[in-house]
Amino acid sequence: MTVSCDADNVEYSATAEDVANACLSLANCDLEQDVIFAEVNGEFIGYGRCFWYLEANDGPYLYDFLVAVVPEWRRQGIGQVLLRWLESRLRTIAAEHPGEHSKFLQSCTAHGHVGTETMLEEEGYKPVRYSNEMHRETLDDIPNFPMPAGLEVRPVLPEHYRAIWGTAEEASQDHWGYTPSTEEQYQAWLIHKTVFQPHLWQIAWDVETDQIAGQVRTFINHAQNEKYDCKRGFTEFICVRRPWRRRGLARALISLSLKVQKEQGMTESVLGVDSENISGANRLYEDCGFRVVKRHSVYRKLL
Repeated sequence: MTVSCDADNVEYSATAEDVANACLSLANCDLEQDVIFAEVNGEFIGYGRCFWYLEANDGPYLYDFLVAVVPEWRRQGIGQVLLRWLESRLRTIAAEHPGEHSKFLQSCTAHGHVGTETMLEEEGYKPVRYSNEMHRETLDDIPNFPMPAGLEVRPVLPEHYRAIWGTAEEASQDHWGYTPSTEEQYQAWLIHKTVFQPHLWQIAWDVETDQIAGQVRTFINHAQNEKYDCKRGFTEFICVRRPWRRRGLARALISLSLKVQKEQGMTESVLGVDSENISGANRLYEDCGFRVVKRHSVYRKLL
């Protein structure tokens, strides 16, 4: 996967520990049946994995997959073979699910994966949604957005972890494509060192009710920074619960997050957002100094 991304100028870094952790949290994916490798003389040259989920709120069944082929073996039909094998596997799975829901095959592509997008379109897939990757190229002149009255940021303690996860899950229900997380994913999150960095998080509490109102779970991917010779932080997992929206809380938390990243020696920051986010997040992030630099795509085909 890393070699494939490097060839497409897609910045991606994952340690062996990251991969192992991801395998622990897989939902609706049987590693013995839902993964395929292509190899030549004992050397892996391609990879594919599939999984499925049912969107919340009576949404469709989505049968998702990813395909990667190392650059020197591309344009020989290997990716297409992997894709069709995964489609066949997903059709078998879909046959066991109720028919009253719509069903779609789905795959996501990162900006720069031109070959993958071409292959998907040739196989009948169409782009249905986009996400924006937004960068703040400097951590100078960070805006000072005040914390709304009655709210305060507190240090994160282990006894807060479950509530932090739960409130983010609640706030995410308004997002396009939302599907509930599993207990396995929560447990894997607790040991995911790349993103689980509570000392950097900004968690706002309502003083009167003692409830979490919003959060930004900042993290720094040190391995990625070393690989690409940069000093980049991630202003991610941004959410505000419904009763506390439209009060400037997200801006205040993002401002604090950016300041923490700067204190950690970072010189830039990045975040991702649904291009059609209904809460106006794209404009909010622009107000905080972020600009769109890449667009990623979600492709679907009716099953």
